[in-house]
Amino acid sequence: MGTLERVSGSQHSHRCASLLRRAAALLLAVVLPIGAQAGVDLRDDRGALVVLRAPPQRIVSLLPSLTESVCALGGCDRLVGTDRFSNWPASVAGLPKLGGIDDAQIERIVALRPDVVLVSPSSRVTDRLDALGLKVLVIESRNAADVLRSLTLLGQMLGTPAEAQRVAVGIENDMRVAAARVPTALRGKRVYFEVDATPYAAGAGSFIGETLARLGMANAVPADLGPFPKLNPEYVVRTQPDIVMANQPNLDDMPKRPGWGALRALKHGQQCGFADETYELLVRPGPRMGEAAGLLADCLVAIESKAVVASKAR
Repeated sequence: MGTLERVSGSQHSHRCASLLRRAAALLLAVVLPIGAQAGVDLRDDRGALVVLRAPPQRIVSLLPSLTESVCALGGCDRLVGTDRFSNWPASVAGLPKLGGIDDAQIERIVALRPDVVLVSPSSRVTDRLDALGLKVLVIESRNAADVLRSLTLLGQMLGTPAEAQRVAVGIENDMRVAAARVPTALRGKRVYFEVDATPYAAGAGSFIGETLARLGMANAVPADLGPFPKLNPEYVVRTQPDIVMANQPNLDDMPKRPGWGALRALKHGQQCGFADETYELLVRPGPRMGEAAGLLADCLVAIESKAVVASKAR
């Protein structure tokens, strides 16, 4: 996960916006005529050079965020199989499901004759697929810069760099619109965003933490703990975040956890519980990050509205 520089919410917000602008400029710089792309040489996130003789026509994606990115860049019809969790857009539902990070089905992947297989760094099948002669592209997306770099890489791979630029600009525009909607009274409040009930949290250096910073929010988890740190449950209680965000089942369970009933955010309704489909969108680092920012803004607007109603009732 790595150690990240501690940055204030305001500084972090400006830094994320700057990264998005620079990435968009980079994407513009790599736009080439499709016909000029006979072969594609790509450097993936393990540092390996992956040489493709032409933009791939048969793609296997073993991570939902990569599946979504391929589709957002106009390559959905080139997918021939995905991991079991890929479910957006709806058109991927009928594709062969090939397991997950820990149990990808190698024989079925090989049988699909993919031109390239897209995997995360934590996938256990990379070396095996390499040994079988398949082209494997390893892509990591922990933060906003990673997401934009992966869009650039996939745009080059597909021969659709202009689409990558369009998606990047769309993410930035949606982020700006969402940030403008966040109630002034909530800006700077410390958010605990839970990604797993263990509990794992989205730290300031994660793509979720960076989105919260773009919205003017602070993070209850300091950046030096890493992007997605596993926390001692007592740490969360001691931290007393101003706002708690999680998927709805985990949020419902929080008051039952030892000591968590003392969290003031839970007592006073300063919380956001997300349905499964919404939560999936929020925790996938891909082309829908702008939409995710809008959903977080919706939650914050609802919190402020409830607070106003409660204040008038007193």
